[in-house]
Amino acid sequence: MGRRIGGSGGGSDPGPGKGAGRLVAAGAVALALAGGTTGALGAGGTAAESGITEGSVNGRNLDQRKNESKKSARNGKADEAWNRMGMRTLKKVVKRDLKCVAASTGRVRDFFLHTPCKSLDRILLAVSDTAGNSAVISVAWIGFTSRSHADAFERVETVHGSGDITPLAGALLDLTDVHFTGHNYEARRDGATMVIAETESAAGHVGSDVLDALAEIAVWLPKP
Repeated sequence: MGRRIGGSGGGSDPGPGKGAGRLVAAGAVALALAGGTTGALGAGGTAAESGITEGSVNGRNLDQRKNESKKSARNGKADEAWNRMGMRTLKKVVKRDLKCVAASTGRVRDFFLHTPCKSLDRILLAVSDTAGNSAVISVAWIGFTSRSHADAFERVETVHGSGDITPLAGALLDLTDVHFTGHNYEARRDGATMVIAETESAAGHVGSDVLDALAEIAVWLPKP
């Protein structure tokens, strides 16, 4: 799916990303990422030799790393996927529920009122390179009872200003001032399931090209 920039409430328009503009938490990001979080899943993986800033991962090198990372993600190897991008997982939280209406906004929410989802799985994770540059990644898997319902949802979700699935609150990772703009966004449909990924820089500098790559990888992560 092409990237897009939306206004308040999400949706698509020409250009990269899906501008939803959601503030997810508040505090000292770098400090929070360094500490532990009650209820967070254990971090995994070892950082590769390079970081994730545009200065260290760019051009053909970035494309090569991204493609290799996608293969790892498709094979269910999340830690390996991030390692191939020169980073490791710091923290991750998972939430499973059926509250698609409560977890959505705008016309996406209205869609769920007449076409309920079958499942909603969301993760929020923080990743970092060896230099301390870090990013936050949100992924949502929205399951439906049929492929036609997933098709209908995709048509609504990709319209500019239509709303979105709300990412998990960054407070779950003790994050601060992380604002999901939707500019680094990717989505795909997998049978009767829609997968949506969004990324943002959390500490230091993670360039937009790298954030785009992270979203493209995250959308292939295995459902938790």
